[in-house]
Amino acid sequence: MRTHEYKDGNNRLWGLLEGAGQKGKEQKIKTTTGLPIAPLFSASKMRWLLEYTPEGVQLADQGEICLGTIDAWLLWNLTAGDSFCCDYSNAARTQLLNLKTGEWDEEMLALFHIPRAALPEIKPSSGLFGYTRGLKTIPDGIPVMAMVGDSHAALFGHALGEAGCVKATYGTGSSVMAPVNSAQCDIATLATTIAWHDGENIIYGLEGNIPHTGDAVAWMADSTGLSELTDAALAHELNTLPASVDSTMGVYFVPALTGLGAPWWDDSARGVVCGLSRGVKRAHLIRAALESITYQIADVVEAMQQHDDFHLSALMVDGGPTQNDWLMQYQADLLGCPVMCSDVPELSAIGAGLLARKALIPGTVADLKALLTEHSEFKPDMARHQRLQKRWQEWRHAVNRTLWKPASSI
Repeated sequence: MRTHEYKDGNNRLWGLLEGAGQKGKEQKIKTTTGLPIAPLFSASKMRWLLEYTPEGVQLADQGEICLGTIDAWLLWNLTAGDSFCCDYSNAARTQLLNLKTGEWDEEMLALFHIPRAALPEIKPSSGLFGYTRGLKTIPDGIPVMAMVGDSHAALFGHALGEAGCVKATYGTGSSVMAPVNSAQCDIATLATTIAWHDGENIIYGLEGNIPHTGDAVAWMADSTGLSELTDAALAHELNTLPASVDSTMGVYFVPALTGLGAPWWDDSARGVVCGLSRGVKRAHLIRAALESITYQIADVVEAMQQHDDFHLSALMVDGGPTQNDWLMQYQADLLGCPVMCSDVPELSAIGAGLLARKALIPGTVADLKALLTEHSEFKPDMARHQRLQKRWQEWRHAVNRTLWKPASSI
């Protein structure tokens, strides 16, 4: 019921854009905020909440309702309501922030009908946000010295935003993010955002979100009976099965299970397993699922090359699936660059901690290099890299099959 109501509210948003000249508004939103129109971002959900809350718009106008991102909510609760702030990285994901000015954009607020009085103050990611108060298990007076988005924090935790070090988080889905020096927003298939504000400078990020990476392997494991194994046994099989065969025997799995994300962005696409033959076994299917992760990451990295500031010297990776050595080596060979795997599971926490330290102890970002965690390196086999380019092109043909739509039943 709630999902249906939200979809109705989002459809009214599209109706508003159509009435105001949809194409022009879409482009204006993208160039101002760096983000495409999607319910993934906060603005349309904020509007829905106000419309479905009794007297919501009026209360928001009066500053009696707070509309914020998760960091603003956490800070509010940590400080007993003394501080209502968010950092630049989270503000940039609302679709209400002007990337160039770093402030709430009046035109976007008017378009989405969001009162400025309801929004938090925007602060640098590194700096004092407030002090803890009124918590049962945390003493009063502890300063909150950093707030930053999780993917953004991982990028900082890997290499402090060093140019050429592109971050890929492998989880249920994946976020691929690259640090860039400008708010260039003309790549339609990717989001431009603020990665962080280190207290002195704003660092921008180029990002592509992929909905099904680790989830694709989980789906295939479930479909082939591997999900019945213990976690340890499953991890062992996922490491050994793909290496037990020379190839997928021409099988490609495109996991558009709820549509395709970056760089394709088609929510009506549906998953495809193609190239099946009589000799295909469980090992080939599992390998195809793991390969699909690497191809999707590579598709986003290729799209990033359209940005003037982008270059790739290493892929910095984190997340559960990165414990699969076969997967990491295949990714390195496909991209033709080193894959640097974090030895710390909670790299986002490391990144946030480093930003807090910068606020506590004056210095430059470069001063934090000695505190970076260790990485395991997977070096590319360049001869195999050349061979895998053909496989990557065949993957693209498989992606095109997901875009096929059956004729409507009569």
